[in-house]
Amino acid sequence: MTDLDHLPVAGTAVLLRSTPDGFAVLLMRRPDRGSFAGAWVFPGGKVEPSDRRAGAEESDDARRAAIRETREEVGLTIADPVLLSRWQPPAEAPIRIRTWFFLAGAPEADLRFSPGEVVDAVWLSPVEALSKHATGEWTLFPPTWVTLHQLSRFDTAEDALASAGDAQHFATRVVQSPQGTDFEWEGLRLRTGSLPWTIDPI
Repeated sequence: MTDLDHLPVAGTAVLLRSTPDGFAVLLMRRPDRGSFAGAWVFPGGKVEPSDRRAGAEESDDARRAAIRETREEVGLTIADPVLLSRWQPPAEAPIRIRTWFFLAGAPEADLRFSPGEVVDAVWLSPVEALSKHATGEWTLFPPTWVTLHQLSRFDTAEDALASAGDAQHFATRVVQSPQGTDFEWEGLRLRTGSLPWTIDPI
């Protein structure tokens, strides 16, 4: 057993909506304070006591948290989100939370922001979101960037949803290079020393 077994847990919902050109994802901007200050993120948050069930898998508690947080933060009710990934934070992280990501189709409903938690929210393609980050217009954190990068390979929301179901595990390591800070996972290195970020197999 390691200290990872005792970390707080969170659930994140990556919402997809079909568009004439393919599909869009929902990203929302956090206030310029607190966790992820000013960054664009997917809806989600920490597992609360109401999300826990006796004997349940950690991922199931995180799924309930993702559903609840999505409803609270943007006013959308989602059903049956599918496992996508699990993110272990690096040892250097000031706040360490193990986060499960889920994919879900989004209902056709208007967004209702939670005051104090969401400044703005938009639907756009993964490629468009990555482009906004590449120009410096948006702040993204590595798990969000990697998820968008992976989703950019798909043409439709249905294809993306069909690819999920088994969680891909990302145990994050921070590596310093001459160009700046890199992030490594098994088989991958994300280079973040300058824009645009790039990801390479290792």
